[in-house]
Amino acid sequence: MVMLIYILPSLFLGWSLGANDAANVFGPPVVNGVIRFRTATIVASIFVVLGAVLQGSKGLSTIGGLTEINLATSAVSMFAAALTVTIMTFFGLPVSTTQAVVGALTGAGLLINGHVDAGKLVKIMLSWVGTPFGAFVFGFVLYIILSYPFRLIKNVKTQDLTIKVATWIFGAYASYSLGANNVANVTGALVGRLLNIQLLALIGGLSIAFGILTFSRRVMLTVGKSIVELDYFSSLVVVLGSALTVWIYALIGVPVSSSQAIVGAVIGAGFARGTRIGNTKMVMRVVYGWVGTPIISGLMCVTMLGIISVFL
Repeated sequence: MVMLIYILPSLFLGWSLGANDAANVFGPPVVNGVIRFRTATIVASIFVVLGAVLQGSKGLSTIGGLTEINLATSAVSMFAAALTVTIMTFFGLPVSTTQAVVGALTGAGLLINGHVDAGKLVKIMLSWVGTPFGAFVFGFVLYIILSYPFRLIKNVKTQDLTIKVATWIFGAYASYSLGANNVANVTGALVGRLLNIQLLALIGGLSIAFGILTFSRRVMLTVGKSIVELDYFSSLVVVLGSALTVWIYALIGVPVSSSQAIVGAVIGAGFARGTRIGNTKMVMRVVYGWVGTPIISGLMCVTMLGIISVFL
């Protein structure tokens, strides 16, 4: 029972992450009607768990070593991060779960003992710039490279079939990448404090999958529609570009924002096909969310810890 109390905030965070970040896997093709929403969520859930279990350990270790706080403080930090992500999700904004987690853990570490691993923190923060930029490049380049062989397919039915099959393949890969990278955000703070890494990876992956299955529709309708209008082929490129970006960071053990990756890839693909940003106000809302997320999460965590200290 005591263990459950400590792990519940992480389960809440995983659910919030899945609800928010499913859009970063299948948002554009679902919005464009290439695939059905419900089927997309089932496939995404399966591959998220696989990615978390098979390749999530490096990122888990990175987050686990960011601060030196006890189990109870880690649980409060995860709750603060989850609450931040849930609020952003409610307003339909693609938010960075990584920033929410890092903001909360940094706030807790500075408050409790004044210690945060500066090297790991800088490494993670640099990825907040590198992720959207790298995804932009992938989206731009992949559109140019893949558009040539796609144009060689003259039959419309064959084109449609190619897009649909490739969407499922790339979507499954993107889901795998999401699980491999972002499971660290869910249960990374518990590494070395509760259970072993593999079990934490499984629990984190399952909680993300549950969020995808139950509460992902709102944000999915925001991404890929409100920023740049995408055709079927562009949607496919966006999914692949963001997936590659997130997976590369998973390999080096740095949890990143799949929301930043998808937005970067959407804009990159849009530029490659000659389409400029169609809704600047929406882009600014997304950017404000990214900037505000670690600050809000950190302040929320510090406030919660302050209130708890008064009563305990």
